[in-house]
Amino acid sequence: MSIFKLKLHTQIFLALVLAVVAGLLTNPETRLLGVELFAAYDFVGSMFLNALRMLIVPIITSSIITGIAGIGSSEALGRLGGKTFAYYMMTSFLAIVVGILAVNLVQPGIVDGEPAREILGLSAEHASDVADKVGNHDASSLTNVFLSMIPPNIIAAAANGQLLGLIFFSLLYGFYMTRIGDELAQVQYKFWCGVYEIVMRLTELVMKFAPIGVFALVAKVVTGIGEEDLGSLVQSLGLFFITVVLSLSFHAFVTLPLLLATLARVNPLRHYKAMVTALLTAFSTASSSATLPLTIECVRDNAGVSNRVTSFVLPLGATINMDGTALYECVAAIFIAQAFGLELTFVTQFTILLIALLTSIGVAGIPAASLVAITIILSAIGLPLEAVGVILAVDRVLDMFRTSVNVFSDSCGAVIIARSEGETGILTEKRDAPDA
Repeated sequence: MSIFKLKLHTQIFLALVLAVVAGLLTNPETRLLGVELFAAYDFVGSMFLNALRMLIVPIITSSIITGIAGIGSSEALGRLGGKTFAYYMMTSFLAIVVGILAVNLVQPGIVDGEPAREILGLSAEHASDVADKVGNHDASSLTNVFLSMIPPNIIAAAANGQLLGLIFFSLLYGFYMTRIGDELAQVQYKFWCGVYEIVMRLTELVMKFAPIGVFALVAKVVTGIGEEDLGSLVQSLGLFFITVVLSLSFHAFVTLPLLLATLARVNPLRHYKAMVTALLTAFSTASSSATLPLTIECVRDNAGVSNRVTSFVLPLGATINMDGTALYECVAAIFIAQAFGLELTFVTQFTILLIALLTSIGVAGIPAASLVAITIILSAIGLPLEAVGVILAVDRVLDMFRTSVNVFSDSCGAVIIARSEGETGILTEKRDAPDA
């Protein structure tokens, strides 16, 4: 059987395996036929990410506008919006609680009964590098989250990736599109429906190249780790890595499936199968925004959720629902505090919980964006910015895990909200296997 005849998620999985093998067998200086492989991985991976990002603005705009216009009445819009926001706040809160409990139980910042500051090499030398990487941010930056919802120039906001502003504008546009004359409203609605269908076709085209893009992205990560960094990862940050992964796994394989089973009354295993392609893509790209087109496609076509719900819930979730990111922020902040030998009180940890909940709303759905949010938390509880440097070695890999959790939580929200709206035929037996 030709590899091109395999289902898309199977091709992506094979690409992941081959990428790990290729990454372990090469290093950043390895050349093939005079071409530096690391640079080739970077080029191909960047091309794939750019192709996905190219679709973000049109798919968010068209999907939200058609979704809001399809809802129609303000009463229905308020009900759906309220359910969506309540779900996102609930799951983020549950994820944060899991992370705080896990990091306090495992205590990865304590090695042989002593704070791991010396082992992790925490010193002032990290300050400049970390500051340059994540910028200067403090707790007052939270106000920017709300200011970005009303951008002075919507075109500039779209160009700069300010998705909150784009989503807010699209919500208003779709809402008032139903409040003009029927003739004009129909013209607008058909236009945006056409845009949405075209973008989905473009998404299908881009995803034909997903296995190649995934291979390049993952091979670059594995190649870039290097023997020294890999040894440091295992010796100094292994327990932190395991704590984060186990916490994310608990949220993804216990908390969210329980919500699917109890609130939506569907089989969680079928939902995993429906979402496998999007989850593998999220894992490889570490970008919930870049994965959004495929997430919509999987939830709509494989899970059977209506376009009315997917076009509203998923674009909103890609921006404000960051369960994995919020969990990671808390674990990282408390891990760093433990490494410095600090015993955080209940009040301080509750403060971390609240800040993580708020900052996760404004974190961009792109790789490593949560580093900015972590600096806000560190500043709020009095820890030095340089401490972020200790997690940079494993951040990229953990980013892949937490992005998958973010995307899966968004998809679960779409299913739960659709069921609460009375939709039927979701995750039935005929939809058990996703289409390629």
